[in-house]
Amino acid sequence: MISKANAEHYIWGDKCDGWYLVNRQDMLVIHEKMPPETCEKRHYHSVSRQFFFVLDGVLTMELEGIKHRIVAQQGIEIPPGSKHQARNDTDSAVEFIVISHPTPRGDRTDLTC
Repeated sequence: MISKANAEHYIWGDKCDGWYLVNRQDMLVIHEKMPPETCEKRHYHSVSRQFFFVLDGVLTMELEGIKHRIVAQQGIEIPPGSKHQARNDTDSAVEFIVISHPTPRGDRTDLTC
């Protein structure tokens, strides 16, 4: 059994947390927490398809230049090749699950602003 309490933890970006719930080559499932006013680098994956599902808070997902406001119990799919950026533009933390198939390890191209 896996939970946030016993999953491998890591820090990414500027004070963001991640917990590996499933960490395989064919699939990656991560529980992430972004503090207020944080974001990841805008990027894309050539092969990996992702699905972000918000557990608590509000996630702003910029997808191909369009900003989507995703609240708790909502999700968004990111197709391969789509330029995207997860952001927390609020004054409260946001927690969400990211499912990637296959793993995005080695399949990420960061973009300049």
